[in-house]
Amino acid sequence: MSELEKDVYYLDWNNNISVVMITLVTYEYILQFEKEVKFVWERQWTAMTYLYLVVRYFGLFLAITFACWGGLFYIPAAVSHIIFLIMQWGWSLYFCLAEVLLIWRLYALYNQSKPILYVLLGLFLPVIALYIAMDIFLWSRPSAVSTDEIIITPNIKYCTATFHIGPMPAIYASIPILCYDVLLVILAIVALGKHLKERKELKIRPSIYVVMIVRHHIMYFVINLACQIVIVVLWTGLQAVARNLVLLFKDTAPFIIMPRLIISIWDMHANENCIHVSTTFEDCVCWTSPPSFEQHEMNSCAACA
Repeated sequence: MSELEKDVYYLDWNNNISVVMITLVTYEYILQFEKEVKFVWERQWTAMTYLYLVVRYFGLFLAITFACWGGLFYIPAAVSHIIFLIMQWGWSLYFCLAEVLLIWRLYALYNQSKPILYVLLGLFLPVIALYIAMDIFLWSRPSAVSTDEIIITPNIKYCTATFHIGPMPAIYASIPILCYDVLLVILAIVALGKHLKERKELKIRPSIYVVMIVRHHIMYFVINLACQIVIVVLWTGLQAVARNLVLLFKDTAPFIIMPRLIISIWDMHANENCIHVSTTFEDCVCWTSPPSFEQHEMNSCAACA
């Protein structure tokens, strides 16, 4: 295969995957829009509402930018490199926002425990610093990565990123991040175990919300683990087909799943046969604290009990 045929082959794969990415995120947004109107725009806004909107629309912006970068639309190399940096820094910011969501949920699971919150935030600050250092070292230095313009014909051009260092720095940087996620998963599982024990002693069924939140922590850990592996794999230099399929997962899955993790709890809370259904989920604390037998008799129909 000649160099020209290779360039055309890479461009075709890039454009096909870009169309798939735009289709996926657009279709997912349309599916969730009715629930978003119901649980966000038509209700009183809380801090979780603002977090959802940032995760939803910042993620949507990043997904579309990832899809358009490269060859779907022609962008000059200098501008393309700036957009490339925005994408990489934005991806790190998005995952930091996702970590904030998990910390918030753990804070609720542990009955708004201040020590838990302070410990998690204290450990989270080095993670943020590591993300910043990683983005500077891996993505923001010309000696590490550059954006090259490929000219097929005077009217057909596209840009591609070229890596100049090996995958080991990305591997080393991902280890502390994954360790922090492991800690969050362990704390969530411990909270679930404590909750199940308390409910068993009271002979009350476990809270569906506690189980769902722990499940979300595990899902997020799996997604983040997969994305960290993807970052490392990309530095090894994959063939066009494998590289584009890997990017398809990395640049769509987090932006689709994370908003769903937020809105799914609101959806379940609103559709339960619950006397607290008029109360927003964030204001309903009975799902975290084991009720007394009197409270249980009074709130037996409550889904958050």
